[in-house]
Amino acid sequence: MSYQENYKNWLNNETLDSDLKKELLALKDEKDIEECFYQDLKFGTAGMRGILGVGINRMNIYTVAKATLGLARFLIKNDQQDQGVAIAYDSRIKSDVFAKVAARVLAANGVKVYLFDSLRPVPVLSFTVRYLKAAAGIVITASHNPKEYNGYKVYGPDGGQMASTLADALVKEIEAIDSCFGIALADKEDPQIQIIPSEVDDAYAKAVEKIVKPHTGEPIKIIYTPLHGSGNIPVRRILKDLGYHNVSVIKEQELPDGHFPTVIYPNPEEKSVFTLAIQMAEKNGADIIFGTDPDSDRLGVVCRNSDGEYVVFTGNQTGALMVDYLLKTRKWPDNKTIVKTIVTSELGAAIAKSYGADVVDVLTGFKYIGEQMTNYKKTGDRTFVVGYEESYGYLSGDYARDKDAVFAAALVSEMAGYYKQKGMTLYDALETLYDKFGYYNEGIQAIKFEGITGKSQIDAIMDKFRTHYFDHFADEHLIRFNDYQSSESIEAVHQQKTKIQLPQSNVLKFMFDQNSWYALRPSGTEPKLKIYYSVVGKNRDEAGKKMKILKDAVNAII
Repeated sequence: MSYQENYKNWLNNETLDSDLKKELLALKDEKDIEECFYQDLKFGTAGMRGILGVGINRMNIYTVAKATLGLARFLIKNDQQDQGVAIAYDSRIKSDVFAKVAARVLAANGVKVYLFDSLRPVPVLSFTVRYLKAAAGIVITASHNPKEYNGYKVYGPDGGQMASTLADALVKEIEAIDSCFGIALADKEDPQIQIIPSEVDDAYAKAVEKIVKPHTGEPIKIIYTPLHGSGNIPVRRILKDLGYHNVSVIKEQELPDGHFPTVIYPNPEEKSVFTLAIQMAEKNGADIIFGTDPDSDRLGVVCRNSDGEYVVFTGNQTGALMVDYLLKTRKWPDNKTIVKTIVTSELGAAIAKSYGADVVDVLTGFKYIGEQMTNYKKTGDRTFVVGYEESYGYLSGDYARDKDAVFAAALVSEMAGYYKQKGMTLYDALETLYDKFGYYNEGIQAIKFEGITGKSQIDAIMDKFRTHYFDHFADEHLIRFNDYQSSESIEAVHQQKTKIQLPQSNVLKFMFDQNSWYALRPSGTEPKLKIYYSVVGKNRDEAGKKMKILKDAVNAII
């Protein structure tokens, strides 16, 4: 149907939710109407994410009900309805409403439901799916997106984001549903809907505490901000259990609030979200600051540098510190392995190899790290040490299959205490890694392409880079070009091609002879083209100059 037909269909629906009806009647601009109704909200391999509002291209109770009906039919076809679905949600606007709608749709179709009674982090849901041996999991969240967004993520029975083959089958079920209206909802008190008991939270806490050492040395001062999200209770509980008693929480950002009143958007990658925390740290001399995003799967870390300024570590820097720390403070077998994504810095890989560990690269997205963990568990071929990605996600242990900021907060605290005993900060520890392995400078650029034409603009840029790339910058020369969509790795000089042994994905990566590289990838959750940069220099100044030259060269083509 055309967007006008979809619009009229909603306009003429007498049972339409009253709030959505008001929003629909307020739509006057034709372009706004088209944006809301020109397509169904995209359901990708991990779920869907979109702006809250009226229409088939927005997050609302009807699009959530349709996706959930597809999931119910998928589980019934696979005779998994009795295994059940675990559901969690974060602090975003309507998250609790959408979670309850999903529960009622599943129950109406005879699928058992395990529902949390209040908000929980993503990693707790991942753990819960495994703990309860559920067939699937749902989390209502839009991660660190602005307040206007919400989303719907689906997890498989291993606790990881649903594998591609299963997700494809689920998408077919959703697409086969003609309308998002008229979907049956069970009663709120339906016996198929069970509230998840507190013993699951206790089991999760014990699982995390098994892989992080309790604090025994000199006390450290910690400042933590949940950024109005779901991390407040679990992070503080874990830290208290492990012996960290000098933890200050930013009161203005402590309580759940989907409007995120103190930040533009709740992303712990941005220094601005730590303004209040840094102000407190400058008064009380905190050793470490960290913050979690609304669904508490990403952790941002802040530490004072050698000039006394508080700086936000990148995900690459925190990940490299974790790799080094875990490998030198724990005993591992010879098949020890770290897993990282193809757009994550090579610093962690260089560190891992210096300890004799193997390094496995996977596509962007923590689901692929989770898949490797599951494979290692089945085969025993490798021992998983840690998995991480540049976008502030980390995991160790075997209790979950998605990144975990609760675990990361505990491990960062352990690391800070360890280095404090040696008269060092985390920043000092990072500098020692740069002295040994070279100065790695990474960056990311995100270009927004909104609206109907956005996708075609991104596709055009990706196609251009497949034929119009440069073969050198500064004193570095291109040695290899990987096109993960065609699964081809092309050697630059002789144009020899080898097959990439990873699933197909619309990603391009260009590698140079001094370990610098850049990559382009359309975001899977937002209308953005992401460009990742990494250069290696002898020192900070040299790396900075190289970075500018590389960015200028890439943007000249765009």
